[in-house]
Amino acid sequence: MSSTPLALPQPPPKAPEFGRDALIVCESLVRIYQSGSVEVQALQGLDLVVDGGEMVAVVGASGSGKSTLLSILAGVDAPTAGRVRVDRWDLLNMSRADRVRYRRHTVGFVRQQTSANLVPYLTARQMIDLPMTAARTPARERRARTAALLDTLGIADLAERRPAQMSGGQQMRVAIAAALANEPRVLLADEPTGELDSATSAAVFGLLREVNRRLGVTVVIVTHDPAVSGQVERTVAIRDGRTSSEVLRRTATGDDGGERVIAEEYAVMDRAGRVQVPRDYREALALTRRVRLVLEADHVAIRPDGGEAG
Repeated sequence: MSSTPLALPQPPPKAPEFGRDALIVCESLVRIYQSGSVEVQALQGLDLVVDGGEMVAVVGASGSGKSTLLSILAGVDAPTAGRVRVDRWDLLNMSRADRVRYRRHTVGFVRQQTSANLVPYLTARQMIDLPMTAARTPARERRARTAALLDTLGIADLAERRPAQMSGGQQMRVAIAAALANEPRVLLADEPTGELDSATSAAVFGLLREVNRRLGVTVVIVTHDPAVSGQVERTVAIRDGRTSSEVLRRTATGDDGGERVIAEEYAVMDRAGRVQVPRDYREALALTRRVRLVLEADHVAIRPDGGEAG
């Protein structure tokens, strides 16, 4: 008498790794500071994915955690918990030597204060050469790379000038060139137009877009300027240490043949299923500590506690 072998239940397929193919991945990222006896939670489980070649603006109120995020991605600060990867680097588990290599070759960092980006007694040519000298790049390669960046960023006429002989916009251009000297995959900019007038800000932002397009460098900008954040295809908003919403922009052609930009805002659901409901939505419906979730055919409804299911 033959017996048919029992079919064993198959385990469910393994979920793909979060952000597996992305260049930048932050998952449940936490950063806690100790200020005297007070514990400050700058990041509280932030999730973020940035693909290679993207240009992303990160916005948020003062204290939301956006500058902390940028400092961690730059290798200047270290996360407390969670996961953060940039290219092949695990930023939570890096030796001191790895951190130096990461900051020299993978990321370029531009600070808001132009004076913090430049050395007052060096010329523009010398400042672009400096990061390559630190990375022990051969002299011939340094000269060629410096000349190419001076030309690409439109600052060849500033090559022998020192910072005191440049305008704010020119200083920022030189700072961007120096940040690109070692051919990083990612350029991080913390309020790069914060100290500039509107016309100069537009020119610097145009330069960042050109760098993104022509050199293929992934650009992440922290800004509070809506005029800047409104010019990128993707804007990520951070609130209370978490990613709260994203605005995606695309160009569409109307019936009249003209092009217009369509912006759509999305709430971001984190890995734990949490969604930050915007304040104006909460206030309009008096959503407070507890809400009711109703599963509809094609959406989930959020209702005030005690509301009608209707």
